[in-house]
Amino acid sequence: LPSLSLPSSMHLIQVDSVQRWMEDLKLMTDCECMCILQSKPISIEKDEQNELILSSQYSTCDNLQLLLKRAWIISTELTRIAQKLEKNKWQRVHSMTVRVNCHVRSMINEYNTFNRNSSEEMHQFEKLLIDKCSEFTAFTERCIQTEDEQILKSMKSCVNETLTTVAQYFGQLIELVLTHEAQNLMRQIELSDNVYITESAISGLFSLTQEGAHLCRIIAKEGGVVALFKICRQDCFRCLYPQTLRTLASICCVEEGMHQLEKVDGILCLADILTDNTHSEATHAEAAAVIAQITSPHLTFTQHLSSFLENMEEIVTALVKLCQEASSGEVFLLASAALANITFFDTMACEILLQLNAMKILLAACSDKHIVDTPYSRDQVVTILANMSVLDQCASEIIQGNGVQLLMEMLFERSSSGNSAEVAACERVQQKSAVTLARLSRDPEVADAAIKLSCIPRLIKLCRSPPERNNSDSVLVACLAALRRLAVMSPDGLEDSDFQQLVKPRLVDSFLLCTNMEESFV
Repeated sequence: LPSLSLPSSMHLIQVDSVQRWMEDLKLMTDCECMCILQSKPISIEKDEQNELILSSQYSTCDNLQLLLKRAWIISTELTRIAQKLEKNKWQRVHSMTVRVNCHVRSMINEYNTFNRNSSEEMHQFEKLLIDKCSEFTAFTERCIQTEDEQILKSMKSCVNETLTTVAQYFGQLIELVLTHEAQNLMRQIELSDNVYITESAISGLFSLTQEGAHLCRIIAKEGGVVALFKICRQDCFRCLYPQTLRTLASICCVEEGMHQLEKVDGILCLADILTDNTHSEATHAEAAAVIAQITSPHLTFTQHLSSFLENMEEIVTALVKLCQEASSGEVFLLASAALANITFFDTMACEILLQLNAMKILLAACSDKHIVDTPYSRDQVVTILANMSVLDQCASEIIQGNGVQLLMEMLFERSSSGNSAEVAACERVQQKSAVTLARLSRDPEVADAAIKLSCIPRLIKLCRSPPERNNSDSVLVACLAALRRLAVMSPDGLEDSDFQQLVKPRLVDSFLLCTNMEESFV
């Protein structure tokens, strides 16, 4: 386990020191003693990364993170026990079982130290889990005391069954704990009219959403979306809108969050925020982030957002304005990402964008390197251009805004860092710029401009040189399509070998030729 960044100072709790010592005593004796003395086998295997002794004296938020870390350790250990069991490494299985037993007891004791109002159901699961862990440890201890293969074989199924039950009880207990914590945070948000208490609760909720989709589902089911939109409808909490909207965007990555958003008229609330000029740019940017999340083309559950269509024109207008007035690259990225997703969400959006002169605004933004400063931003811009390019009226807009020059520049998009996410974004920029060129080149004026800017030689190089396109097949297909479109307009612009290999054959044959080109030159 990587080193944990634990707080250096903790909040002091005003209780009698003897009482505090009595409460902590149980954590310092049996449980942690076992961790130290019994769970360290003398072995050449590297288990140090799983040895972790965690103190219990933290604030509520810190304790929740501590609980999640402990739960992750236990989950990892259970998986490794199953792997060792499969290989019949009984000594290792037993030592790891003892360690899991210790971590489970520590986790339960730590949680009960800072949580005084656990439900009866939770206490029952705690007892079931502790009892089953003890049974599990006893089983594995018997296994290391015999060398009879037949006995071990017969016991293996019992150990496997017990391991499965421990994992099941552990999962159910963690589910109960996280649900309980989410409910507590929601209760604070709903009942408090104090800005600082509400801010702390929202911060805790946001931390939970960062732990994965499962926690987002729990929060959504427990009414998190409803509680957060209630905050966004109260002027007294205006200073908390950005933080609240950021948390909403995280929750709405799951279907349950989207359903809740629809039920509370969340789209209308977002539209009101985006169109209200009295809100800060940060608030508008976070509202755009929520729009980008709920309209993501990667989600399969956006069909029920019927209310979005009713407010789409207002939302698109506000997002275009946000792109135009963005003071930073981050704000522009969020607004343009929302617009890009909306162009996938409904074709009417492209017509609205055309009426709003969005293409001119986006092309102008691309000339400002402080605003459109990453491949991710250029990816959003070229996505919008690609989706708008199906409209015939777009060609004249592209010509007027010097858009062909921009598309040509995007064909040279390369990652400066080598980061995998950035490389993927560069590939998307290259692919979509080629797609946009292919679509727009049905207009002779656009095709002529592209030919004059030497697009044909660049497309040929992208087709013939895999490193130029980061070995991307999708970029290759798009470049072949664009090249064929331009070749119709200017057949003299290609050498005979390029024409015979890249234009004349079926597209699939040219594709196969180019993908094998690197091998054929070796």
